[in-house]
Amino acid sequence: MSLISENYRRLLDRIREASLRSGRNPEAVRLVGVTKRVDADRVREAVECGLTDIGENWIQEAQEKFPSLKDLAITRHLIGHLQSNKAKKAVEMFSWIQSIDSLALAKRVGGLRSSPMPVLIQVRIVPEETKSGVSPSEVGAIVEQIRSNEGLDVKGLMAIPPFSPDPDSVRPTFARLKALADGLDLPEVSMGMSHDFEVAIEEGATIVRVGTALFGVRK
Repeated sequence: MSLISENYRRLLDRIREASLRSGRNPEAVRLVGVTKRVDADRVREAVECGLTDIGENWIQEAQEKFPSLKDLAITRHLIGHLQSNKAKKAVEMFSWIQSIDSLALAKRVGGLRSSPMPVLIQVRIVPEETKSGVSPSEVGAIVEQIRSNEGLDVKGLMAIPPFSPDPDSVRPTFARLKALADGLDLPEVSMGMSHDFEVAIEEGATIVRVGTALFGVRK
């Protein structure tokens, strides 16, 4: 059994256990394999193991990698910051955009679509200058405006909480994002990465973004 195959199997077990601990159906949690700095051959190996969703951070890397993966039936998520001038490329290359962080960007993406594109609104759930996203107090108004955009299908919220070596310390942040999504009647909550996805699932994550725990430490 290869390392990726073994890691994938372990991840599914951990997702299942975390879901059951919180009284949830494991099938309600979508695993997005984060493929930043992961070459196409390793991505393909993970897909052959059963991975159905991949997440890329950078448009340029996706442009280099995706042609080698075009035969795969996978859902491609943009999870990194999207500059407005690269929106057209993002719309062409990705199935979902998880990082809509302003009304202006939402309008730009929506204007490029002839059919609704699934998107998540990135929330700056804890104030950090280095993080993109809308503030929790602005989310409701922005979601309502975006919902009127025929080119977008607002599925939910996404956040990148501050890193902590103790995943339990981030639990209140995860709970807050889930509460925001519930209050807006949004079904999807994308939160949790390799070091804390189990806590995120316990707090209601429907999408977890896992890279290192699947592919190993990137070079």
